[in-house]
Amino acid sequence: MEIKITSQAALGAFWATLAFTIFAVHDVLIKTLGTTYSVFQIIFFATLFSFIPISGFMLADKKSGTFRPKNLVLVLARSFFQAIGFICAFFSFTALDLAEAYSLLFVTPLLITVFASLFLGEVIRLRRMIALGIGFLGVIIVLRPGFSVFDLGHLAAILAAFCASMAFIILRKIGQVERSASVILVPMFTTLTVSGLFLPSYFVPPSLIDLSGMAAIGIMSTVSQLALIVAYRVAPAGLIAPFQYTQIVWAILFGALFFEEVPDTFVLVGAGFIITSGIFIIWREYKVESEQEGPVTESKSAIMDTGILSKSSSLDSK
Repeated sequence: MEIKITSQAALGAFWATLAFTIFAVHDVLIKTLGTTYSVFQIIFFATLFSFIPISGFMLADKKSGTFRPKNLVLVLARSFFQAIGFICAFFSFTALDLAEAYSLLFVTPLLITVFASLFLGEVIRLRRMIALGIGFLGVIIVLRPGFSVFDLGHLAAILAAFCASMAFIILRKIGQVERSASVILVPMFTTLTVSGLFLPSYFVPPSLIDLSGMAAIGIMSTVSQLALIVAYRVAPAGLIAPFQYTQIVWAILFGALFFEEVPDTFVLVGAGFIITSGIFIIWREYKVESEQEGPVTESKSAIMDTGILSKSSSLDSK
């Protein structure tokens, strides 16, 4: 299955590039603010500033349905995974070099493939098994056990990828029947609640500039999600999804410019393995869906997700 390069595809590529570029700047702000404030405080205010416009938008949109979930247990479970994933992802950006954090977060598509087999009964054929093996080998190369210290930052990044994957699997089960309002707003409220519980213990009075930075994180997350929705609506999912990996370029560039970070050979090689594996898996999924359902021109679940991970939010949009 080939993806034809049309004006719509080019437009989709533009919106995807814009979205993931904003995500990268978003992560630079997280890392910068993380030197002074806890991730709980950053997440609380960033989510608060994005919650207000999104909740107003959703409540004004009659198509989004009511706030009450149809599948309360699964919606709450997904919300929990997203809240924990947010905390872990934000912490990984503050604890690791940007390129290293991205490399481990990019494991998400691989975990989704494994969990889809375990929980959704999807079949993993030989070529995807090989791709998974290559991807997980990349993780080992990045972590290089026995030769490098495995710290909380590495654990947080892997746990964030795990949570993002589980959130996506649950979305696959409920996305076609659940109302947009509950899928979007319940996770945001859960994230506010969880981070708010820790806020009193870690609160540091922010300066006006830093508070504006936290607000910018929330606003950029919202804008990026909207840009991704547009991208998935105008171009094939198989074209848009791999653009998430452009973030590694920004991670290397921004890491060098703002934090004096230079990724070592192990991180670059491991990231290459993970990215190659992820792109192949995304392409195979797109090809299978295209053959089964005809041309795929937009996401099957174009629900804006402010729940994790900006990194995996793109996957949720897919």
